Amino acid sequence: MTALLKRYDNDTSHIDSGDTAWILVSAALVFIMSPGVGYFYSGMARSKNAVSLVFLCMVAMAVVSVQWVIWGYSLALSDTASNPFIGNLSYGLLLNVGDKPHANAPSIPGDVYAVFQCMFAALTPALALGGAAERVRIFPAILFCFVWTTIVYDPIAYWSWAPKGWMYVMGSLDYAGGTPVHIASGFAALAFSIVLGKRKGFGYEKFEPHNYLNIILGTSLLWFGWFGFNGGSAVASNGRAGMASAVTHIAACMGGLSWSLVAYFRNGYKFSSFHFCSGAISGLVAITPASGFVAPWAALVFGAVAGVVCHFAVDFKEKFGYDDALDVFAVHGVGGVVGNLLTGIFASKAVAALNGSEIGGGWIDHHWKQFGYQLAGSCAGAGWSFVVTCLILIILNYIPGLHLRIHEDGEISGTDVAEMGEHGYKYATIEPNVLGRDNVSLSGLEQGNARPATLTFEDNDASGKSSITGSQEKSGAVGS
Repeated sequence: MTALLKRYDNDTSHIDSGDTAWILVSAALVFIMSPGVGYFYSGMARSKNAVSLVFLCMVAMAVVSVQWVIWGYSLALSDTASNPFIGNLSYGLLLNVGDKPHANAPSIPGDVYAVFQCMFAALTPALALGGAAERVRIFPAILFCFVWTTIVYDPIAYWSWAPKGWMYVMGSLDYAGGTPVHIASGFAALAFSIVLGKRKGFGYEKFEPHNYLNIILGTSLLWFGWFGFNGGSAVASNGRAGMASAVTHIAACMGGLSWSLVAYFRNGYKFSSFHFCSGAISGLVAITPASGFVAPWAALVFGAVAGVVCHFAVDFKEKFGYDDALDVFAVHGVGGVVGNLLTGIFASKAVAALNGSEIGGGWIDHHWKQFGYQLAGSCAGAGWSFVVTCLILIILNYIPGLHLRIHEDGEISGTDVAEMGEHGYKYATIEPNVLGRDNVSLSGLEQGNARPATLTFEDNDASGKSSITGSQEKSGAVGS
């Protein structure tokens, strides 16, 4: 995955039980990021789309995991392929994957490395789907995940991490997925938002998060999982893994603080949990490609720059008129590019040497051309992802039964009901003047963002029953 020193030959006699245990734990940590993305996205969306977003993130993990077994792992990380663009099928169906270590992970079994990398692949298309939130049909989205992983993620991962990948050979540094995961998903989300079109009401209706607790929960799961995402990318339990974990946490903290501070002065001198969480994610994204190459003090710079730049990048969608519903491009696309470029400046020979690896370093080590390598890798990943994603979406739209956009009535009622027949919430509203009465009952419980329920009550001062229809949606609620 990184410019590792080849400490051992590829034989099973050098497998280390401690390294193996850490990568298995790291795989589990990265796994938890998929539901983390789901909860983060569901909180940002309107309540009528909450369940479908969590479901899409989970089903994307299942679909991509199947693809990974069939040919994804072999196409993305084959260490026997000789060309610089895509792997061969030597590991198809994982038939030749067992105890024998991969060239990138000489001290753990090959099947452990395959499972760890599977979690990265499964997370990436789920991130991209955020650009199409609240208006994409589930069935074509599932098919999209399989196709996109095959012809977008797998080639970019091969370029970045495979021993013969052209970006790897050139000297571009990407420790844990700045280009294959974040830039690829961010620019795919941009393509998705453009091809699919704007949500009904975009530009004049204010779309706000419906559940800040879900946003905080999702951020917590992502932050927790990122210790395995970056720390596990050392593919060993050593000092470099520790350094990667340390800078990951530092960048997240600084990203949350810098975004919050800018938003505080731009939004009426009030703090927001949403702003802090978005900033923390932007810091995590930016540090990803650099996490095994930079010192803790540099992580402060990564977090601060990412928090500020990504905050202003959110304004792009209003300025340029595209509807990236959940700001995937601003946080992952822009944040990934920021992280890649800063890696070219702050990459340190000393940090890489913590596990015996040798790199030229960045500008701080007077290795001036490293910035150019990082820029080339960023542009290649962004361009490939955007263009190929557009082609995939356009072709899918022309296939009968695979049109991407939900019908207008479904968009109004919400994808939870229209695509799944399920509700994330059940609401009933109560007029203030009926509170305190005896024998109040709900006779028409409405769900989601629908109309208020009808309430009936026995009025002790009247001879019969009366019914009252609530008119204030948020005056009261009954959950189930």
